[in-house]
Amino acid sequence: MCLSIALGLGFGLSYLALVDRGLFGTFRLGPWVAWTGVGSPEPDPYTRAYISRSRALQLARAEGIRFIASHDSAGQALERECTYRIAGSTPVSSFWTLFAVDNAFRIISREGTPLAMNSQRLARANDGAALIRVGPDLNAENWLEIEGRGNYRLVLTLYDSSIFSGFGSLVEVLPTILREAC
Repeated sequence: MCLSIALGLGFGLSYLALVDRGLFGTFRLGPWVAWTGVGSPEPDPYTRAYISRSRALQLARAEGIRFIASHDSAGQALERECTYRIAGSTPVSSFWTLFAVDNAFRIISREGTPLAMNSQRLARANDGAALIRVGPDLNAENWLEIEGRGNYRLVLTLYDSSIFSGFGSLVEVLPTILREAC
């Protein structure tokens, strides 16, 4: 009995440590989660397992960092049938991309539309803030059109960023993700 409880608890905690909102080796800022050990010369065992499980090309620390959000800022899972407003600023970086993926990490942008938003094709407000809408129906302004049904994730990749350099950039915030309509 004790052995089965110990095994169940061990496997359960290991699973929770490896999902998008991992317990160990992650940095959270609002709905965004980054695995900070990715790209390091000797990642911890949880980070190695996450890299293997995610099957995505990972960046070295000097190249950038990837943040993933599977929930909006209110804590609700992102749904493809809904429209979301992503508003705010990003930490200083040379370039950034934002794209949507399904649970198998396949891009879910509608065929014939751009696969991702990036810092070079973004219209900004006068104060420098960005406003991007993500959803199933094309709209004016900055728009990332997606297709399908079910949950999805947003992937924000900051290239050549100093977010973890220790020069105070950690206090910067990532954009909020707000559900507008379903």
